[in-house]
Amino acid sequence: MLDLGFVRNNLPLVEEKLRVRGADPALLLGDFHSLDASRREAITQSEQYKARRNELSQQVGALKKSGQDAAANAVMEETRALKERLDALDTTAAALDDEMRQSLARIPNLTRDEVPAGKSEEDNVVVKSWGAIPAFEFTPKPHWELGESLGILDLERAAKISGARFAVYRGVGARLERALISFMLDLHTSKHGYTEILPPFMVNSKSLFGTGQLPKFGDDLFRCGDGTDFVEGEYRDNDHWLIPTAEVPVTNLYRDEILDDAKLPILLTAYTPCFRAEAGAAGKDTRGIIRQHQFQKVELVKFVRPEESDAEHEKLTRDAEEILETLGLPYRRMLLCSGDTGFSSAKTFDLEVWLPGQGLYREISSCSNFEAFQARRANIRFKPGGKGKNEFIHTINGSGLAVGRTWLAILENYQQADGSVAIPEALKPYMGGLDRITSQ
Repeated sequence: MLDLGFVRNNLPLVEEKLRVRGADPALLLGDFHSLDASRREAITQSEQYKARRNELSQQVGALKKSGQDAAANAVMEETRALKERLDALDTTAAALDDEMRQSLARIPNLTRDEVPAGKSEEDNVVVKSWGAIPAFEFTPKPHWELGESLGILDLERAAKISGARFAVYRGVGARLERALISFMLDLHTSKHGYTEILPPFMVNSKSLFGTGQLPKFGDDLFRCGDGTDFVEGEYRDNDHWLIPTAEVPVTNLYRDEILDDAKLPILLTAYTPCFRAEAGAAGKDTRGIIRQHQFQKVELVKFVRPEESDAEHEKLTRDAEEILETLGLPYRRMLLCSGDTGFSSAKTFDLEVWLPGQGLYREISSCSNFEAFQARRANIRFKPGGKGKNEFIHTINGSGLAVGRTWLAILENYQQADGSVAIPEALKPYMGGLDRITSQ
């Protein structure tokens, strides 16, 4: 969420940044000046009425003490009339304040100046490329053909038990998924300094508001039947949603808390399943496991001082890249354009892995700097130097990595002419020494 004072004092800039994102400022902001003026006037009048009420209360006490009961009764009558006007004014002020909060909640984060202007992924910019594109002496197959022929991926039975966009991993395929999770967590905790978290896989709506999924993206989520209806603007503690990413529970660990400056930066990593009701554009990526309603992911989350967020964003992105490099998977880093940058992000790097079976790069991680946007929504603050005024923390997160997409990238990049798949050297200790996946 953006700071109200910042929006008020920089409205032309906010409007231009929204247009760069491809958003309509009039639709998101409405008549901001009018709403802001009405809200401030109501608050000012309320404060004036309260001051007058206090003044009258003191007069009543003084008049009664001096025996002027008639005069005291007259002042008390004025006080009662003032209270009625004050109650009505407080109701108006509260309604205007709620309207302003909802207006601010709809506004996306402002992208950084270095983020290129653009409308879609076609306008993203390649920042770097790593690894040689593998050359095959045969026509490489896509992962869904490899998984089926090896007997390690069963999409047909997954559809039978759950529907479209689900997968069953079998035998060595299931072990490879588990191996990747352990490998990623071990590297991030032992080398990169993250603390492992195992959070709940269901969260309340306050948590989803804190990280920016609600209210805008409610239709993309799976909501549990708690017997309560979700209404925009109502964020409860006792309703539940399946998490779309570990970013949500891990970031909200510190909701409504003041962090110890001496312990910053805080680096956390978590494995969780992720659940997405909207698994992508209709008719796109219908084959294989690129877009699923349920998938596994290892997430990286940082809580950092504002002046360190750029450097920590770069470090987090490098931590995710190291997973790909250690596994020997070619990738490229993309700087997302304004129109492709997520709602809560000020700047995002996407890592895209090369998939030879499909002859293209596909996203395997998004690494974003949210600056204070999520922290303001979730009320996560710190006291710089342990003294003075509290400030909002900066949050950063990224996939380290999406496990299913890493799984399929290994199949496609390490496939052999005989239909088997070689195991990357770094994963062999996690696979019991197995060096090749053959037909099950």
